[in-house]
Amino acid sequence: MKSKYKVARVSYQSTKPFILDIHYAKRMPSISYAFGLHLDDDLVGVVTYGSPASPSLCKGVAGIENKQNVIELNRLVLKNNVKNEASFLVSKSLKLLPKPKVIVSYADTKENHVGYIYQACNFYFTGTTKPRTDMAAKDGKHSRHCLGDRTKRVKRSAKHRYIYLIGDKKDKKKLKQDLKYPILNYPKGGLQ
Repeated sequence: MKSKYKVARVSYQSTKPFILDIHYAKRMPSISYAFGLHLDDDLVGVVTYGSPASPSLCKGVAGIENKQNVIELNRLVLKNNVKNEASFLVSKSLKLLPKPKVIVSYADTKENHVGYIYQACNFYFTGTTKPRTDMAAKDGKHSRHCLGDRTKRVKRSAKHRYIYLIGDKKDKKKLKQDLKYPILNYPKGGLQ
């Protein structure tokens, strides 16, 4: 019998073992849409989309008039990371999202991620964030849950920023015109 992959919506609950046990961040993000990669009857990967951690990103990507359409691809996790599974999962999930949307995702340089998966899926590369420090938060949570002590800081690594536009031809043309970041050549090097 030949194995067959398919991508379908999955519950928030079914994403937890992937995000908390496999993904390097070990914390749940805001999830509005979750999709699973199924190999026959086995769930072998998940990709999740949700509200960006930074509310200013929603206005900053494509202007205030498009802020309600901005979501972040915030977790991509595979059990075995078999060749082409990641690009298959991401590309199929993008087709299942409501339209129009501006999808933003980041590749963490600290993890030696370059974002080759986003490059393979034809995302736009729009630059690299600067490394900085954030106020420390309890139990590894995002800095927006800070402890309020400005003297306790944690380093945040630089991240490559990728953007993907979905919608009909007219929507995509308008969203591309409204982008606030320049579209640049893809970075190379690193492991992923």
